[in-house]
Amino acid sequence: MTLNEIVHKALMAGLGVPEKMKEMVDDLVKKGELSESQGAKLVKEWSDKASKTGEDVTKNITSFIDKTLEKMNIPTREEVEKIEKKITALSARVKKLEGA
Repeated sequence: MTLNEIVHKALMAGLGVPEKMKEMVDDLVKKGELSESQGAKLVKEWSDKASKTGEDVTKNITSFIDKTLEKMNIPTREEVEKIEKKITALSARVKKLEGA
């Protein structure tokens, strides 16, 4: 599961979006203001819109975090791995030279 998916699900669950939508539609169906099929369609439409909104929020948060980290000049995972490989190679050369 990606960071985006985790943030999205946390936002949706935190807001209680799916449960509240379902409760509202169930009440309307019980009152006879909506049929079962209309209610199901409405829940699907709202879920799709909520999902899209959640995805947009997640993208914005991710973009904000990426820009902030870039401004802080924090190295990426790839950059750290590249440095680790260089250190390993240099350590091996130093050991070899010390032994010679």
